[in-house]
Amino acid sequence: MSRIGKQPIEIPDKVKVTLGNHQISVEGPKGKLSLSIPKDVLAEVVDHKIVCKIKESGQETHKSRARYGLIRSLIANMVQGCFEGFKKELDVVGIGYRAAVKGRDLELSLGFSHIVTYPIPAGVNITVDKLSKLIIEGADRQLVGQTAAEIRVYRRPEPYKGKGIKYSNEVIRRKAGKSAASTTSS
Repeated sequence: MSRIGKQPIEIPDKVKVTLGNHQISVEGPKGKLSLSIPKDVLAEVVDHKIVCKIKESGQETHKSRARYGLIRSLIANMVQGCFEGFKKELDVVGIGYRAAVKGRDLELSLGFSHIVTYPIPAGVNITVDKLSKLIIEGADRQLVGQTAAEIRVYRRPEPYKGKGIKYSNEVIRRKAGKSAASTTSS
């Protein structure tokens, strides 16, 4: 049995959970999310808590136990996302490196000969603070993380000067640059 799958998920007061035909929908102040549940996993609402179980259809397999813990984690992320939301922060580091939001597009000036335009996906909100700090927020944890990763790929931080796009809590290991070595000829 999964240790994670056994744990019940508390439902906050402002969150509404709807269970249907192998489908769960969670609605809260930050948004609405839904997930389809595999047939070998059962989710129930008991005493204002969501409980996940493996269906009693014969024997329990390794895959059903793995899915059971996964589905419980995904539902917990949905409940937390609809209630509080998720947030990732990126720093744009470098002279002349800037970011700006224009409509539903993020424009990045990253030292290229052109401006990089990234279309902001639905369900994600991006704000720019002081031209160099990106704040990515949304209800879907996977979508927020994927958006941050896609933006970071445009200019990964380099180890010599630290220029590029990095997560705010990321530590870049710096390398020493080339040093002029004295050459002696014999």
